[in-house]
Amino acid sequence: MTTALILAGLIALLLTGAPIFAALGLASLGVMLVFEGHVNSAADTVFAKLNNPQLTVIPMFAFMAHAMIRAKVVDELYNAAQTLVGHFRGGLGVATVLSSTVFAAISGSSVATALTIGSSSIPQMRRFGYPAPATYGVVAAGGTLGILIPPSGPMILYAIVTEASIGALFLAGVLPGLMMALIFAAWCVVDAARHPGIRRESWPGLAAALAAVRGSIWAVLMPPIVLGGIYAGIFTASEAAAVGCVYAAAVGALVYRNFGWRALWDTAVETVRTSAMLFMILAAAAMFGHAVTIIRLPAELIAFVTAQGLSATQFILAVMAVIFVLGMFLETIAIILITTPIVFPVMGTLGIDPIWYGVLLMINLELALITPPVGMNLFTIKGIADAPLIDVIRGSLPYVLLMMLGLAIVFMLPGLATWLPRIAGYGA
Repeated sequence: MTTALILAGLIALLLTGAPIFAALGLASLGVMLVFEGHVNSAADTVFAKLNNPQLTVIPMFAFMAHAMIRAKVVDELYNAAQTLVGHFRGGLGVATVLSSTVFAAISGSSVATALTIGSSSIPQMRRFGYPAPATYGVVAAGGTLGILIPPSGPMILYAIVTEASIGALFLAGVLPGLMMALIFAAWCVVDAARHPGIRRESWPGLAAALAAVRGSIWAVLMPPIVLGGIYAGIFTASEAAAVGCVYAAAVGALVYRNFGWRALWDTAVETVRTSAMLFMILAAAAMFGHAVTIIRLPAELIAFVTAQGLSATQFILAVMAVIFVLGMFLETIAIILITTPIVFPVMGTLGIDPIWYGVLLMINLELALITPPVGMNLFTIKGIADAPLIDVIRGSLPYVLLMMLGLAIVFMLPGLATWLPRIAGYGA
């Protein structure tokens, strides 16, 4: 009963619109005060969590993302994708998925991907006769790839909370992320065949296609450089983030020539804001992890699972169902920080691979971004397109089913998530 009241209070705080760090921190301090009689352990808990060299990846990847966004690489990305596949039926939808995939690997943010790609793709798709719901749906779903395709902000948070390898998680997200992009692209082609009013662009010719590819090549090269270096063992995730920072600033300044001192300053300011927000959330998450330990919630959950005789498969299915429901009401970061300290100890008892679970979690959180009533990407698309929310929801529904299919595939084929990390030397 005590546990249920604490969790209900925390969720109620989040639903009022309180910042995540404030809700987690207040709930945790309340538990410490009631069960320990003081909050003296809060400072030591926060220091222990934040005194971690892995945290350096947060400001560096944030800087990399903000620098590439300020360099306006998205115009070149979408233009290249549109030139290459726009003449196929459903080609503009496929181009949106392709550019979202690459931009997700640059920004690490689903909302930023949907916002930036949507600003370019929505007017173009509507001009070529795509129905409004189909247009909004592919942009909203394409944006969700920012959670799964590395470098992903939520993936970094999960790694830090569980002390899993960030490099292993990044590599684990590559194949499932590409699989989801392929599923989305295939649906765009199938869906376009159902709408005869959709027009195709004319093929601009090989010279124009090559010129478009040349224009986007510097942006396209960033993910292979960052992830390829991790995969090849040339550098760690932290070093990869540093390489990404230098590369982003150099491309903006020397190639696109729109990243001067003012842009550098603005990027640094945005990086500090983003990093400070995430560090505050991590501090509150550390306190929450300590609080659930105080009330023995993980131990009680382990005892319950043992008493019920639940297998690892049954446990994962139950957790995924709970997270799907939470995703309809809570923000993705809140879900990670509430559920992971509770679930993670049980995973260890049942022998569940935290890297595989992390990928399942990210796909489920992708669903949270496009499921009403609190799907962030739904409201992002509504805002940039000034569209009725019902049209955005209708367009996103097929992608909810496609993501469930992707979740089921990774669940049944764990090797999709674990193969790359394993051959790169992470784990057995």
